[in-house]
Amino acid sequence: MAFAPDTRRALIALAATLATAAAAFYGTGMHPAWPMLWFAPLPMLVLAPRVSGRTSFALSAIAWFLGGMSMWTYFMSMLGRNPVPLTLVILGVPSLVFALGVVFFRWLLLRGHSIAAALAFPTVWTSYQYLSEITSLHSTFGNLAYTQMNFLPILQIAAITGIWGITFALFAFSAAIATLLARPTRALAIGAAAFFVAVFGYGAWRLNTMPNANTVTVGLIASDLKENVDPQEPPDRLLRDYATHATKLAGNGAQVIVMPEKLAVVVDPETRVQDAALQEVADRSKTDLVVGVIRVAKPVKYNEARVYTSGRTDVLAYDKQHMLPPWESKLTPGTTTAVMQKPSGTWGVAICKDLDFPDLGRKYGKQGVGLMLVPAWDFEIDGWHHGRMSVLRGIESGYSIARAPKNGLLTVSDSRGRILAEASSGASGFTTLLAKVPIHHESTLYLRFGDWFAWLVLALLVTLLLVPFLRRAER
Repeated sequence: MAFAPDTRRALIALAATLATAAAAFYGTGMHPAWPMLWFAPLPMLVLAPRVSGRTSFALSAIAWFLGGMSMWTYFMSMLGRNPVPLTLVILGVPSLVFALGVVFFRWLLLRGHSIAAALAFPTVWTSYQYLSEITSLHSTFGNLAYTQMNFLPILQIAAITGIWGITFALFAFSAAIATLLARPTRALAIGAAAFFVAVFGYGAWRLNTMPNANTVTVGLIASDLKENVDPQEPPDRLLRDYATHATKLAGNGAQVIVMPEKLAVVVDPETRVQDAALQEVADRSKTDLVVGVIRVAKPVKYNEARVYTSGRTDVLAYDKQHMLPPWESKLTPGTTTAVMQKPSGTWGVAICKDLDFPDLGRKYGKQGVGLMLVPAWDFEIDGWHHGRMSVLRGIESGYSIARAPKNGLLTVSDSRGRILAEASSGASGFTTLLAKVPIHHESTLYLRFGDWFAWLVLALLVTLLLVPFLRRAER
């Protein structure tokens, strides 16, 4: 059956829109299929020079919005009363940016600037994500780099560029293919091939060059029983139950044990009573305990991790720095890091959302930390995604991570992002996990130079906007 030319073009445009939407839908969300996102933009980029600018913009925005529906359930469950308008905005803004990137690609391509076109699309998206995330209360949550957490070779570029290099590479892949299909040039083919050989070659090399390191046996504990999830007041019963399981883990060789955040509410000056009980557990079991509590020191409250070290009488306290609104808006943020010098290396402590922020991850890296101990509390639906965000901090700044959440996944990872051990916090009444973790600090390029790549991309965006005008001036 033959279609009229207009009908055929409309069907092709519809197919491209649906293909991008489907690939984006399955390539994003709380449990993304990582290969899908490498190809998700490709149909719209291939279509762009074959239709008008307005059509390209509209279809690209629709495609990305439909793909973003993978997050609909999550936002609807998290945004409280009347979540629909805010969810539409959250999904709509990146859809418009995606469409602008496609149209910018089209504009340069049709003017014969092939290399500039291939760079334009990833540059627009990476610039948008960087500028929006450095000003956001939620930092890098939602960055597309986290869709690749099961693809270790690409993750290694974060040790050089931070997560911005992962995002750039993702979108550069489709842009390079679309440009070569429309206007094949040898320079672009060689440049694109060299770029991806370098990215994946570096990833493979880094994965196979894990340095020798001391190891520590880490124990993690969490309970998702209804009576154990919300912070307990008075705290004694729940802390006693956790201490019982900590003693068992210590008997099996755990040298440090991490428990979730907000286990209980402790009120000064009575906090010293709970401190004495937990210190006795640490001394008796010859292990270190990291316990998350809400500490009330009237008139303020802290989301705090308290560390009990065998053989010491003082308690190391770390106050969470990045609060989750609106649930933690009334808590007072901390301002300092918490670092311990141990025979095995340097340990650091952070709490849950803290490791959504690359800057805080770098602060610990600059102090030579080789192991981060992280009490946390997730929302079940985002357990995999939020846990993997922490894992990426370890790649960026060169350390292992042991993370113990409620309503999430107990996770131990190394500085390459490999998951060394993992268990669901809801697997049993009290879930425990025991794993050996390397304690090694690596001074990465990202740790030294921070967001240099993101600033380079911003400069590139400005340059690309000027390319047609510069060429016109030359003529």
